[in-house]
Parts: sequence; C-alpha cells; structure tokens
Amino acid sequence: MFDTFKTQSELAKIFAPAGRERALIYRLLEMAKPYADECNIDTLGNLIVRKKGGGRKIMVSAHADSIGLIITHIKDKGFLRFCRIGGLRLDMLLGSSVVFENGIKGTVRREAKAKLDELKDYECFVDIGAGSKEAALKHVNVGDIAVFSAETYTNCGNIVSPYLDDRIGCVILLQTLAMLDNPVNDVYFVFSVQEEVGLRGAKTAAYAIQPDLGLAVDVTGVGDTPEVKAHMACGLGKGAAIKLRDNSIISHPGVVAWLEGAAKSADIPVQREVLPAGGTDAGAIHVSRGGVPSGGISIPTRYIHSLAEMADLADIDACTRLLTAALNTGAEL
Repeated sequence: MFDTFKTQSELAKIFAPAGRERALIYRLLEMAKPYADECNIDTLGNLIVRKKGGGRKIMVSAHADSIGLIITHIKDKGFLRFCRIGGLRLDMLLGSSVVFENGIKGTVRREAKAKLDELKDYECFVDIGAGSKEAALKHVNVGDIAVFSAETYTNCGNIVSPYLDDRIGCVILLQTLAMLDNPVNDVYFVFSVQEEVGLRGAKTAAYAIQPDLGLAVDVTGVGDTPEVKAHMACGLGKGAAIKLRDNSIISHPGVVAWLEGAAKSADIPVQREVLPAGGTDAGAIHVSRGGVPSGGISIPTRYIHSLAEMADLADIDACTRLLTAALNTGAEL
C-alpha cells in the first residue's frame, strides 16, 4: 500500500509542468507496474495502466501535469519575463519561490508601478539574482519553464503541498490499483498529461480506450474559508466529494447514483460537489467518440493553484475507499 504523505511528497518534487511530464510519467510507471496487467505510454505521453476484469470498461483519470510559467524574454539586467501555463493566478504567484528543471531557483515579483488589482503578466518578472542578460543566459533561456518550489508537510490532520492538483489524484489511483485484486470491471487507470492547458491527454486517451464509463479523480474547491467568493457545500473533513457539475461536465445521473450507492454500501462519508468554475478530465472523456457516461470523485482542497494547497488526509482516504468500492461494484447505469 502506498503511504499518502510519502508518495505525495515524492511526486510533488518531480518537475512535470504541462507538456514536460516525462520524468513523472516514468516514475508513475515504475510505481504502478507491479500491480498492473498492462502498462502503456501513448503518443501524447499519457500513462495507461490496465487492471483486467470481466465487467464494463471503465476509464479513471488523474492528471500528472501541473501549472507553471514559461520564460518569454530576458531583460538586459537579467530579469526574466514570463507568461503562464494553465490557470495560474498572479496574486497567488507573487512572492513565490519557483524552480527550473535544472534546479535554478528564483522569486516572482512585480514592478513597483503595477496595481495589484489590475496586474498583468508583463508587469511581473522572475529574479534569479543574475546581474545581466549574459549571466542569466548561463542558467535559463527563453522557453524554459518554472514551477513552484515548496515542501510538503502535515498539520492538524491535513496535508499541505504544492501540486496536490493533481498529484494527490495520482496517489489515489496508485493506492486503488494496489488494492484491486480481482476487479469486477475492466479498469484503465490513466495518468494524463496536459490537463491544465485544455484536458488534452484525457481526450486522446479516451478516444483510444473507448470506455463504457469515465471518472476523473481531481481536486475541487471548497466553501469553508473566510470571505470565500464561491459559495460551495464542499469543505475539508466532510468526506469524498462526488461531482455533480463543473464548467466541463454535468455528471451523468447514473454515474452519480453508482458512486453514492457504493459509498452507502461501504459506509464511506461523502459530500456533493457543484463547482462553479474550472473543469476536470471528465469533461474530455464524456464527449469522446459517441459519448461516455462520466462523473468524478473529488478531493476538497483549499488554495488550489498556490504553492501551499491543503487537503484533509481523512478525505483523501475516503476518496481512495470510494473509488475502490465503486470499481468493485457492477456499474449498471
């Protein structure tokens, strides 16, 4: 069985922004292979792990990629201009420590004249301490990508980490894969790429797999912090979240009923999720080919797309148990 904290800590340290997931995908392959019947890395870079069973063909996807920033220009004094990869919020990025694939670190800052409430990419920069363009070019170049640099830790029953979105979903898939001995269904675990830039990996994987049913395992926002803008029922410590709606999908009612039935039978705490903004791999799966009944299991998470995302360890365990229970149940919609 995979230890949640240790596995998340390891995966969070691996450089894997959207489009550059190779190192993480190969590590996930090493971790998944002992429990798999088949493993394949497709053309786009998705890792597809099959656990054979006699029932319906089910695709379960968690994305391996993360948000980041890509260097667009290097100024004469060595400061690095950038644009964002994925839905990275500038207000959460300012002051953060970031790291490039080669280990060079920097800090994200804004021009003094820039207004916080109207901040633009071109008013921000990464400072790696270089005094000139020539000095900076010894370490970074246009097109290099940086990601958050932060540690994973636990506190008050929660795990705090960069890239819980969606490395924790990958952890849940690994844990479930290890727990499924003789699955009722024919399960394809997909560790997808390029989710943060348009659900691209899940789209090609679903087209190839042709599943009967699809699930995304990903983080979701919560409504339990002070002055929250999105009024949501989801909160930390209330169990696994069963997705009803986000901007990419309205979950199939049969999939929702299947998950709720599995939770009730196994006495797993669950909550209902209606996410006002954002989407998951389920959005790509459900419109593949002629359509796929789809939904999602979500991990309630605070401060998504920041360097200190927070989730409840008991909720993560509930998500793993729910996914395992559902996959061991006949999916008759």
